[in-house]
Amino acid sequence: MTALRPGGEDFGARLSFDRGSPGRRAVDVPAWAGEETPLPDAALLRDSVRLPELSQGELVRYYTALSARNYGIDSGTYPLGSCTMKYNPKVDDLVASLPGFAGAHPQAPPEDAQGTLRILLDLRRGLAEATGFPAVSLAPAAGAQGEFAGVLMITRALEDRGELETRRRILVPDSAHGTNPATAAMAGFAVTQIPTAPDGSLDRATIEAELDGSVAAVMVTAPNTLGLWEQGIEEVARLIHEAGAFLYGDGANFNAIMGRVRYGDLGFDVVHLNLHKSFSTPHGGGGPGAGPVCCSEELAPYLPTPVVEECPDGLVRFTAPERSIGRMQQFHGNVGVLLRAYAYLRALGLEGLRAVSGQAVLNANYLRALLHGHYDLPYDRPVLHEVVFSGSRQRREHGVRTYDIAKRLIDHGFHPPTVYFPLIVEEALMIEPTETEPPEAIEAFADAMIAIAGEAASDPETLHAAPFTSPIGRLDEATAARRPVLRWRPPDEDGE
Repeated sequence: MTALRPGGEDFGARLSFDRGSPGRRAVDVPAWAGEETPLPDAALLRDSVRLPELSQGELVRYYTALSARNYGIDSGTYPLGSCTMKYNPKVDDLVASLPGFAGAHPQAPPEDAQGTLRILLDLRRGLAEATGFPAVSLAPAAGAQGEFAGVLMITRALEDRGELETRRRILVPDSAHGTNPATAAMAGFAVTQIPTAPDGSLDRATIEAELDGSVAAVMVTAPNTLGLWEQGIEEVARLIHEAGAFLYGDGANFNAIMGRVRYGDLGFDVVHLNLHKSFSTPHGGGGPGAGPVCCSEELAPYLPTPVVEECPDGLVRFTAPERSIGRMQQFHGNVGVLLRAYAYLRALGLEGLRAVSGQAVLNANYLRALLHGHYDLPYDRPVLHEVVFSGSRQRREHGVRTYDIAKRLIDHGFHPPTVYFPLIVEEALMIEPTETEPPEAIEAFADAMIAIAGEAASDPETLHAAPFTSPIGRLDEATAARRPVLRWRPPDEDGE
């Protein structure tokens, strides 16, 4: 199904290849006065590949129309659970794009890059203070890479202890982000799944039963992926350390506790942060991201390089920790993301961070209260940054799945929330409004969800066919994933 632009044009029916006319140009190119270089053999040209010939006005209108078909946080509420898709201040983009930062060469000598390096040093110190850890590396390019770095640091620490051969297991909750068990397996460990208790926290009895000399670490997301606080996490940390293992923290949900709770104070040994979630970088579409890893004194010698330090001569330089796990990517990390995070921290300060986390928790609980009774709530207690409902009642009573509910939300003008995750919740609807949504937006989203619950009972076929107003209707998603069409092809004789 396609959307019509003003004037009735089916915009999706004509791509750039089919627009314009021969000879039109979007820009004038000066005549070449130098020596001519022969073109490649004409036999190498592909007749099937054409270049659009558009005027500048046509080109601008085409891309403007394309952008209007996309949905982002600047368009409206974007309630993807576990993603923290919040509005990010534009001033942070302006700071990162200042010529002195944007034009800096990554291989410039330290003497010529002191402004950028000192900002990275201040950011490192700020993140250390916010998380309660003494040591931080800004090098990892994303949360999953920061997570991998943390597990590799634990691996090297166990190697130096002489315990790596015996400690070959990592305990991971059944509600964990998918990267957690993947990271443990990539690092060569066996993964043991820990169930969730009836209150939504880790099952303490199972952890105690599993903790022995074969366990290298326990990976815990705090707050967890149900949007709930891990009850008794300090006691869990004590048990883990008594067993000689490490406690790894997935900090993807730090937005809920910034300025209020510090991982180091809770007993975690190492944690990664997602700066592109909590610290002001628009994300989605593959990046860029940044996943700094913060750790205790014991693990500091293993941090990934480079680590920014102030040296005795007064200059800030990149250094390599004594037993570093090595480099995670080229150069020094995604500096543009780091600069945005620095601007965000400096603008807000400690009180501002507390306000962010407080409003995020308030918004999630407001939404929980508005939708209570309309959808099942498997873990019915106050939440932190997000709330996980279930569409199991709609499926059981009316044959309407969470997938149908998500698609119908598009017709109401909202991006759907995360669905079918965490896996332990049947027909999961994982909703995170974030702190930047005003009450009116949360109320409008709740009204749409309530209306859809009513439609599920009175007119389920409408939900089965939704969406009706999007540029593209329902796809055969299995075929799209397994046999994607990734490039333009000319239409066949039937115009298909």
